Amino acid sequence: MVKSTSQFVCQACGAIHSKWSGKCDDCGGWNTISEEAAVQTTPKGLTSGKGKKVEMVTLDANTQDAARTSTGIHELDRVLGGGLVAGSAVLIGGDPGIGKSTLLLQAVVAIGNKGVSCSYISGEESVAQVSLRAKRLGLTSPKVGLASATSVRDIIASIDGGDAPQVVIIDSIQTMYLDNLDAAPGTVSQVRAASHELIKLAKKRGITLFLVGHVTKDGQIAGPRVLEHMVDTVLYFEGERGHEFRILRAVKNRFGGTDEIGVFEMGGDGLREIANPSALFLSGREGSVSGACVFAGMEGSRPLLVEIQALVAPSYMSSPRRAVVGWDGGRLAMVLAVLETRCGIRFSDKEVYLSVAGGIRISEPAADMAVAAALLSALYDMPLPASSVMFGEIGLSGEIRAVSRTESRLREAEKLGFSSCYIPDQTGKNSVFKGLTLALKHVETVSTLARQLFGAVDKSAAQKKVGEYA
Repeated sequence: MVKSTSQFVCQACGAIHSKWSGKCDDCGGWNTISEEAAVQTTPKGLTSGKGKKVEMVTLDANTQDAARTSTGIHELDRVLGGGLVAGSAVLIGGDPGIGKSTLLLQAVVAIGNKGVSCSYISGEESVAQVSLRAKRLGLTSPKVGLASATSVRDIIASIDGGDAPQVVIIDSIQTMYLDNLDAAPGTVSQVRAASHELIKLAKKRGITLFLVGHVTKDGQIAGPRVLEHMVDTVLYFEGERGHEFRILRAVKNRFGGTDEIGVFEMGGDGLREIANPSALFLSGREGSVSGACVFAGMEGSRPLLVEIQALVAPSYMSSPRRAVVGWDGGRLAMVLAVLETRCGIRFSDKEVYLSVAGGIRISEPAADMAVAAALLSALYDMPLPASSVMFGEIGLSGEIRAVSRTESRLREAEKLGFSSCYIPDQTGKNSVFKGLTLALKHVETVSTLARQLFGAVDKSAAQKKVGEYA
């Protein structure tokens, strides 16, 4: 029995309501609820009918690892976990104009030049527009087919044949629609149903499917949250419009890790891979400027050196301003509280500005010590040693805790020409780093850090004051 009804669906979170209202009770969004026609099917005698028996295997059964196909773009392969997996679905999201379509167009041409049949289906641009962009980027391949379509029924009929392509790119999923649903393209029901049909075909035919997804103003992929559960891999393409750097990050990956990043540089000829992102992020660094500190971080298995910049200015307001770019504002407040409470260094009457150079975002707590050093350097207008890096997590009692992957961080710093590194006191005392010539300076607390950084400099009034505070 098939019964047609109407329901009210939130276009932001997919919640279903019995009647229209101005605000969604689930996600709090305003004016996001719209009426959609729903088709409800109630099968008769489903529990009493006979179904097909599901074959079971044991966990210790011999299974083969998923075969992978390289995309020809090393940074993309790194984030995917080694390459493309047949029958997998990959969702890639990012801000408008960040380079999602450019990245996938470059990837599909690189794959096609290896003899793999590919299809690039655009719902936002015509075939002429995609061809014009490919010519501007110098991309061509006889194995790549271009099409402009938005009907899922037409797309499935085109690729579900004897000459089915091995890689299909849908740009974007918000423009696709099913003609048996009474809803506009981009709505929750259309995105969910269109994705389901395309992913089902990809699993059945062994096609690697790429879905481009729009993002909301909060940076989340638009449409129902279930879309991210349906696909095998979710990638986010990040970057600042004012910077040429782009970061490709995996937040879900059934065939690899979720802690890897790919670094690209956007230019006139498209996206260029960055093999050594540390050197790129430190390329414009000035060594004799106060408030700048180099942090040795980790992004997945890749060590990454970035510069953390701080500015401390007098404030005449009751609530001084705290501005952070590229780091957690709550963690900055914690570091300031530890410096003021445990070391007696006052920041409550100062405005504090903190930025991670290059447009990259740092999330690991190992950056605490570098942030504290940059703040002290900015407060007393004293440059830090230009050839030193640091990393370590600060606890609420003022101690500096050890972090993981110490040797990888140290070897990356040495490769880039740094001569010394400030590390937590618990790190490296019982470890032997073979072939490492980097001078290691162990730091126990933030007070010790202040003494080691400013104790060997000329004794001016400000430096004596730092010694008294520390």
